[in-house]
Amino acid sequence: MQKIILIIKREFLTRVRKRTFIIGTILFPLLYLGLIFGTGYIADKTREDLKIALLDRSGLFNEELVNAVNKNDTANVFKLINANPEAIITSFDSLGFDGYVIIPENFTWQTGTDSLLVNTKKSFGIGALNPVEKKLNLMWNKVKHDSLGIDLAKEAVLNKTVSLRQHNEKNKNTDAGIATIIGYVSGFLMYFILLLYGSQVMMGVTEEKTSRIAEVVVSSVKPFQLMIGKIIGIGMVALTQFLIWIACIFIIYNIGKTTAGNNSASFAMVGQIQHVFTSMNIPLVVGCFIFYLLAGFFFYSSLYAAIGSAINEDMREAQSLSFPITMLIIFSIALMAPAISNPSSAIAVWASIIPFSSPIVMMARIPFGVPNTVPWWQLGLSMTLLIAGFILTTWFAARIYRIGILMYGKKPSWKEMIKWAFRK
Repeated sequence: MQKIILIIKREFLTRVRKRTFIIGTILFPLLYLGLIFGTGYIADKTREDLKIALLDRSGLFNEELVNAVNKNDTANVFKLINANPEAIITSFDSLGFDGYVIIPENFTWQTGTDSLLVNTKKSFGIGALNPVEKKLNLMWNKVKHDSLGIDLAKEAVLNKTVSLRQHNEKNKNTDAGIATIIGYVSGFLMYFILLLYGSQVMMGVTEEKTSRIAEVVVSSVKPFQLMIGKIIGIGMVALTQFLIWIACIFIIYNIGKTTAGNNSASFAMVGQIQHVFTSMNIPLVVGCFIFYLLAGFFFYSSLYAAIGSAINEDMREAQSLSFPITMLIIFSIALMAPAISNPSSAIAVWASIIPFSSPIVMMARIPFGVPNTVPWWQLGLSMTLLIAGFILTTWFAARIYRIGILMYGKKPSWKEMIKWAFRK
């Protein structure tokens, strides 16, 4: 046991002291926030606002109507052309317009038409044309309402819609929107951690094997002890990084709560975060995430360690042998979307119980509520099978590891590695 602890300590300290770990731990949240706000900023700056000339030959549109629509949104504007429309048709671009739309004479509010042409000199994307189409429809609806004698009061009544808010009798605080977001974030975070740190285990074992360090180490410890120590050590690195991110979230929340003051935007943001905390059992979600992170990591990383012990310096061997393991993780993330869409469906239940997919799918279901959406027996069975699963995969991988770590110059297949597992 003491030897395993020494290996765990070495693996943990070696990785947390690396500059890549420190930079990744600090910069990942910043880069993620930058990605969210940066893409929005870039999209706003690269948005193409159009100026469209409106040639109305039907007499249904007027200056007041066009100005009212432009007043609410000055990004994409229409200009009603009454004088010299032929000049617009022949040289609209030189007059400062990006295009023009002709309302034909036979265009009436009873008949209308399904489509109108917007004439341009160059092609514009859907993102640029959709706001223009929306404005034109706003004016067209106003024309129809005026023609039917619908005043503002009647229009307000017609525009009223009904929205549905979920009321869960067992868990009144459940918010489906927030649960969906937390489910996706938890599932994808689990997906990236399993892939990233699982491959780190594989590469670490391969480096020690090719540099012949493993031969020196296994002379004083058993191969099983070396593999377990390496897996637990790297798993603790992943857990440490996750706990640091959680701590950062709570610190930012408390600072924002204290400094929000009279700033309405900050106050609203803090209110939204507070709503997240009150709409679900955060300690249960975080606790389950830690369990599934470690158990899922042990389940997959033992297999990655077995693969790392079997391959040599050729990275193509690693890719081909690790492909089935990677596909299991990718298949699990594919199951996550239908599980979030309907967390009580049969596919969601079974995918959250089967060990190879439960770390991702169960973490996508838990935010919807325990025990109303995820009964205690399903959570307990999922955890029990996952524990049994990583014990089985650890035993299986250890049998391969003891032979593969000392074998050189041969390209093994999965069939041969399975034979190693059952060799006495």
